[in-house]
This record gives sequence, structure tokens and C-alpha cells, in this order.
Amino acid sequence: MQEYQYLYRKNFTLVLVFLLVITSAMAGALILGYNLTSRYVENEFASQKIDVLEETINPYNEFFQNKIPQISFYQGYLDSSQAIKYIDTILKKFQFVDRVIFYDSEISNYKIPNGISVNNLSIGPKAVYQFGRNLSKDSIILYKSDRPDSVFIIKTGDEFNKMAVKFGGFIELADTTQAIQDDDRFNVFYGIRSNRITFMNIPRREEIKIYKDLMFKSERRSPVYEMDMLTFYLNPLKLAIMNNHPDLYQSISIKPLVYESIENDSGYMENDLPLYGPFSDYKLFFSSDKGFIRNKINSRFMPIAGGLFIIYFTLLFIGYLIFRNLNINSKLFKLQYDFINNLTHEFKTPVSVIKIAGNNIRSASNLSDRERLHYGKILDEEADKLNDLMNRLLSFAQIENKAIKLKPESINLEIFCQNMVDSYQLKYPAFDIEYNIQNVEYFNSDPVLLGSIFQNLIDNAYKYSNPENRKLRINIYKIKNRIVFKFEDQGIGIPEKDFKNIFKKFFRVQNQYNQQGSVGLGLAFCAELIKFMGGTITIKSVEGKGSEFRIELPYET
Repeated sequence: MQEYQYLYRKNFTLVLVFLLVITSAMAGALILGYNLTSRYVENEFASQKIDVLEETINPYNEFFQNKIPQISFYQGYLDSSQAIKYIDTILKKFQFVDRVIFYDSEISNYKIPNGISVNNLSIGPKAVYQFGRNLSKDSIILYKSDRPDSVFIIKTGDEFNKMAVKFGGFIELADTTQAIQDDDRFNVFYGIRSNRITFMNIPRREEIKIYKDLMFKSERRSPVYEMDMLTFYLNPLKLAIMNNHPDLYQSISIKPLVYESIENDSGYMENDLPLYGPFSDYKLFFSSDKGFIRNKINSRFMPIAGGLFIIYFTLLFIGYLIFRNLNINSKLFKLQYDFINNLTHEFKTPVSVIKIAGNNIRSASNLSDRERLHYGKILDEEADKLNDLMNRLLSFAQIENKAIKLKPESINLEIFCQNMVDSYQLKYPAFDIEYNIQNVEYFNSDPVLLGSIFQNLIDNAYKYSNPENRKLRINIYKIKNRIVFKFEDQGIGIPEKDFKNIFKKFFRVQNQYNQQGSVGLGLAFCAELIKFMGGTITIKSVEGKGSEFRIELPYET
């Protein structure tokens, strides 16, 4: 058995190594998965701020791209009443627009007071209006040329003058044979500075040609042409921040571009993204507590960890199945090893006895009647042992292969039991066997198979009892549609831990009565026969007091 023990220890070591490897791999995968998840969330924290910027700045883009160019639809003929309606819609829809300066301007080839002149072309304001939230009525009109007391101060005209100079330079170099290029539209007619946008209505090509003629051709006094210009003062702090990633950013605010967080606590994760256009002096400032980020990482990591644990426990289950199969195979190997040893002994003993008896007969010059009968009895008994062992093995194989068939006939239980008792008392005179039959006389079954069951259980009762207390009680009675055969002995008993195994092939209870001469097929053979006949067998046993085998078989009247 040394080789068996070595193989078992080797297999157990391999399974243990397998468990250590998958556990280490699981721990490594969890650590790697958590680190990758942490890095992924941190990258998201740095990258998703662009989405927040786009959503936050989206109203400004609509204002810049759609609302401001509508001024050109008036072609310079936007008056104060129309400007009030237009600006009112702007102030209601876009909260970041604080106030609007409207320059109602004119263009001609003569010098316009407070205007800008380029060659003969002059651009000047007729009136300047201011619109905004909560402005007093006396602050709406900033300048009117027809009022002697009205003064066009530098502060009021700063944006106007810059735009007028750009416009004059554009007219000076304009190619009147081509449409206005997109770059010129943006660079000339838009003035974007910190917190403000100035827009001049874009003239048509015919008007540009007229303005160029006014600039370079000395003609008589020209009519006055209308030009509208508006300056929008914007407050970036009033932009509505759209936090479309609340799971990443706890706090988003708009800060000056030069703002630096005074929080030196490493417990916060921070990032920023500059705004653009008139808001370029400001930035979006993102901040989240690291505990908040850890919760985000954990929520992302949980499905990964769940998947890893499913794989891990699947591998553990596979490892368990491998170990169980190895354990079963090792037990089967041991059982087969014991079976071969015991079977060899069972065959070897009668063969040796037969050989000795045969040699004695052959070497004797003449035999007396007593010697002849003695040797004949020995040969007959040992041949019966071999025959019984062979028949049991063959019958077991037939039952397992379902090659055996029931041959039922009506059995008189009284006669059947008496014949059994008589045969065993002849064989073992000191064996006390009694039987008791109640409420049943005949039983329809296969007498050969039923006899095999009786023989195995009676043999076990004799074999596993002390020589001075070999007793067996057989009780037979009927319960409804079942017949019960109960075998009660006063033998050595069976440990409770072996109850689930005693009906398995090759299993032997380890005791001093079972070291020699048992193949481990008797009770397994009985259990298979009873199962084949549609019945059940159960056991009750107490070590040192005896065992009770209870058999129930279908009873048909």
C-alpha cells in the first residue's frame, strides 16, 4: 500500500498547489482590477470635464451663433423701440448677459461729429442707448447727437471707435467683386474682448461698394447710411453650470483663470478647464472629495470583483470536483486492492486444501473407508466454497448488467424459513436461529433470489457474532402492500459512521472479525438484489449489542 499512499499524497499536494495558484491569481486580479478601475475613474475625472464645459457653454454658443447675427436682418435700420424688443428677449433667455449698449450709427462722406474718418468715409453715432436689468430710466440714453447737452465720452465710445476703425480698414481694402469671406465676417464685424462682445451689422456687397466709393471718390455730399452696432456685456459667473457627471464631480464652479485653490489637503481631487471667447479670463473649477471618488471606484469595481469571484469559485468548485474524484478513485483503488487480496485468499485457501487432500490421496498406498470419507468431505466442502464464491460474483455482475430476470412463484414462508434454519443448524449446530411469521402465509417472489438474501444475512449474523452468543431472530410480517423481513442478531454491531457505506461494493467494516476472508460483496449483493426486486433495506445497529436489518418488498396478493 506504500505506492497507494504515495500517489494519494502526491494528488493531494497537486490539488493544494492548484488552490494556492488560483487564490494567488485571484488576489493579483483583484489588486490589478482595482488599480485599473482607479486609473480609469481618475482619467474620467480629467476627461469628462469637456462634456461639462460643452453643456455649460452651450447657451453662449446659441447666443453667439444664432442670436447676435439677427441684428444684420435690420440692415442698419434698428431703432430704439425695436432694439428694446430684441434686447429684452436676450436678457430674458440668457442670464449671463448683464447689459447691452446699442449704437445707432450713420455713415457718410462728410465728417460726422464724434465719429471716425478714414479718407472721405466717416462713421459716427447718432445715439447710444444702454439696456440692462434694474437700470433707472435716466441711464438708458447715454448720448444723442441732436441734444446739445449730450456728450459722447471716451468710455461710452471706446467699443464704437475700435469697431469703426476696423470697419474703415476693411472698406479700404475690400474687393467689391467678391462676397465677404468668413474670416472677414468674424474678424471685422465681431469684437470679442474680456467679458464683452461687440457686433456691427454686416452690410451687403452693394453697400460695401457704395462705402468704398464714398471713401475714395471726392463727390458732393452723400446721403446718410444707417449702421447698427451693439456691445453685449457678459458675466461668466452667471453661466448655468450643467454638471452632467454628478457621479464624478461634487463641486463645479467658475473661477478667475489665475485662481489657485488654497486647499492643500490631499483629501480632494481637483482639476480645471479654461473657458473661451469673452470668458477666456475664467475657468471651470472641478473638485471632489477623494472619499467620494473612492465610492465611485468601488461602484465601478464591484461588477469586476463579482465576475472575478464567480470565476474563482467556479475554479474552486472544479478543484473540489477534481479532489473528490481523486479521493473516490483512491478509495476505489484501495477497495480493488483489498478485493484482489481477499479474493486471492478466498480462492487460495480452498485450492490449497484441495491440493493437500489430493496429494494425500495420491500418495497413500491404500485408503480406509474413514479416510476416503474424510478426504471426500474436504474436497466437497472446499469445492462448494469455490462454487459459492464464483456464483456470487457472477450473480452480482448479472444484476448490475440487468441480465438477470425474476422468476416469481408462490413461496410458503413457513417451509422456506424452516428449510433455511435446518440447513444452517446442520452446518453450524451452535448457531441459534429462530423465526416468527405473522399475518402472512404465502409470498409471490423468486425463491432463488430471496434465498440468496437470506443466506448472506444469516452468514453475516454468524460471522460477526461472538462464538458464545451466536443468535439470530427473523421476523416476517405484512404492512399494507409491503412485506417486511427483519433480521436481528446479537453480534458485534456496526459503527454509525459506516452505515452509508456498508451497502457499497468492496467496502469492509474494519474490525478483528474482518481481517481475513471477506471480499466486501455480501451486503452490496443483498442491496442490489433487493433494489432489483423493487424493495428497500435499512439498518439499525449498536456497537457491542447487535444489528437489525429491515427489508421491505412489494407484496402482491
